Amino acid sequence: MSGPASQTVEAPTQAPPRRLAAIFTALMLAMLLAALDQTIVATALPTIVSDLGGLTHLSWVVSAYLLASTVSTPLWGKLGDQYGRKRLFQAAILVFLVGSMLCGQARSMGELIGFRALQGVGGGGLIVLTMALVGDVVSPRERGRYQGIFGGVFGIASVAGPLLGGFFVTNLGWRWVFYVNLPLGAVALAVVAVVLPSRRAGGARVRHRIDYLGALTLAAAATCLVLATSWGGTQYVWTSPVIVGLFVAAVGLVCVWLAVERRAAEPVLSPRLLALPVFRIGAAIGFVVGFVMFGALAFLPLFLQVVHQVSPTLSGIYLLPMVLGLLATSVASGLVVSRTGHYRVFPLVGTPTIAVGLFLCSRLDEYSTTQAIAGSLLVLGAGLGLVMQVLLTAVQNAVDYEDLGAATSGVTFFRSIGGAFGTAVFGAIFSNQLLGNVASALHGRSLPGGFDPTTITREPARMATLPPQVREALLHAYAVSIHSVFVWATPVALAAFVLAWFLRELPLRATATTADYVEGMPGRMAVCTSQEEIERALSLLVRRDDRARGLYQQLGRAAGVALPAGSLWALCRLARAGPARAADLAAVARVPPERAGPHVDTLLAAGYVSRDGGRLEVTPSGLAAVDQLVATRRAALGRRLEGWRPEEHPELSALLQHLASTSLGEEADREAFAPGRSPIRRDRHP
Repeated sequence: MSGPASQTVEAPTQAPPRRLAAIFTALMLAMLLAALDQTIVATALPTIVSDLGGLTHLSWVVSAYLLASTVSTPLWGKLGDQYGRKRLFQAAILVFLVGSMLCGQARSMGELIGFRALQGVGGGGLIVLTMALVGDVVSPRERGRYQGIFGGVFGIASVAGPLLGGFFVTNLGWRWVFYVNLPLGAVALAVVAVVLPSRRAGGARVRHRIDYLGALTLAAAATCLVLATSWGGTQYVWTSPVIVGLFVAAVGLVCVWLAVERRAAEPVLSPRLLALPVFRIGAAIGFVVGFVMFGALAFLPLFLQVVHQVSPTLSGIYLLPMVLGLLATSVASGLVVSRTGHYRVFPLVGTPTIAVGLFLCSRLDEYSTTQAIAGSLLVLGAGLGLVMQVLLTAVQNAVDYEDLGAATSGVTFFRSIGGAFGTAVFGAIFSNQLLGNVASALHGRSLPGGFDPTTITREPARMATLPPQVREALLHAYAVSIHSVFVWATPVALAAFVLAWFLRELPLRATATTADYVEGMPGRMAVCTSQEEIERALSLLVRRDDRARGLYQQLGRAAGVALPAGSLWALCRLARAGPARAADLAAVARVPPERAGPHVDTLLAAGYVSRDGGRLEVTPSGLAAVDQLVATRRAALGRRLEGWRPEEHPELSALLQHLASTSLGEEADREAFAPGRSPIRRDRHP
């Protein structure tokens, strides 16, 4: 806006529409690549094992990616702030594509695991830098809309991943699960090089002191623990020097990490957060949820493809009930939290639902019907959806403004680390059980000459060459072995239920009741600053208020500007965009000129605008009225941030002023131009 209303507000940094469309096409492609690789590989795992062998290392194909992406995410975020996000984003795409190409070329399970870790490093950069780049090319008011689109990308990837993985394995071979990334990534890389701004929008980059030592010690500690739980009881006995040494090293590295974080200027995970009860409990529940969720995802395709002999494509379809249950309850619980302000009930209901789902999965065998499998997975997914996003809201609501960004990324960090542990631990349980069960199934049975029974544990496809009775016994051995995974997972989920009773329910701040669940991304894994998280919440709130009926009528009454709603919008539009004709205002408002005419006449009669050759221009008294409207809007938004103390943080005060100014005179409610008074909703702030 011109005049006094805009003196303290920076202009929006929105890119031109065509360029913005190209930028977001590239960003969505990159996000889709990273999101798909968390789910697309699951249905390919049984085929990969049959080709490369190494069934006992199956869980590491998932764990390596999760661990690498989780630990590298904070570094990508801060390096992008220091050195420019465009170059880092291009580097992340290249690392991801190189990792994908090498995964497709892998000739052994060991190679595949190593290349998956490299791919995970690139995937971590894709996720965090995509979300950060939204802030570089889109004004704060619009960020909620575009970040919500990425939430849809995650939802699509959750559903499409298992289906695409199965399709590629059935029709092109498992290596195409990784090769498919190459053309998509090349397109994203080319578009980014041409259209993405080279420098941070809006001014100088933020300088950070990167906590390399903290990230390194945390990654090393997590790796030692995952190795110990994966190797223990399979490659080494639990009391062997290797396993004991790994546990001792993990404990020592955790102690070193805590000492490092207390001295770090910008720690990867602040020890101050660990002192907050809500964060501790929320992180612990998130760890357990990730533990059982990713652990279950790793072995469900194996159960379907090996035990039930379904195709990889069909196994992806079998997983849809779990994904749909998760998405449905995640959105539904979010809507209820937004309307009621109560969130504690959902972990209390969701965690035992997860346990019930796992128990039902443990009852499945080679004779289970399709309906039984679908029902079990639906219950499991519904329980996961009730817990995942609610934990994020609880933690965000409990921390101070200074820790908001760290707490947001911390919850998803613990869930991802839990996933890496879950796949490793369940992989060890499965391997131990399978060796014994296969030996029992083959005991006393006649086998083809030269057949090595241990090959069945490395290459399940070899069962097709065996006599029917032997094959049935081996299928039962696999079913019982996978059954043990879900048996052990059930009490783990019940541990989360116990933890949920210790989660305190605090009154929700107003920003925690925005439409985050509907327009955001459940369980997004990104590192953001506190200001970026507040911007996202407020931008969602502003967009939702803009769609409300009677907004301008309420705003005018609160500001003491006695004008009809349509006149208020036209006044704000002229102050923001400059002189215009009445027909231009009608076109922007998407109403006939005869509907806009009376509202313009009202402004002329009140002396708020003047007409010069058909063009309307705001007068000084009109600018004063706009200032009052902006101040009223800013005060209303400020009430949404009372718990964050905006008066103590200049960047929040500037953000409030910016959003208050740019949100007026942009989107026009058609009812504002209807004859008579617009309906007023008494339950909304202006």
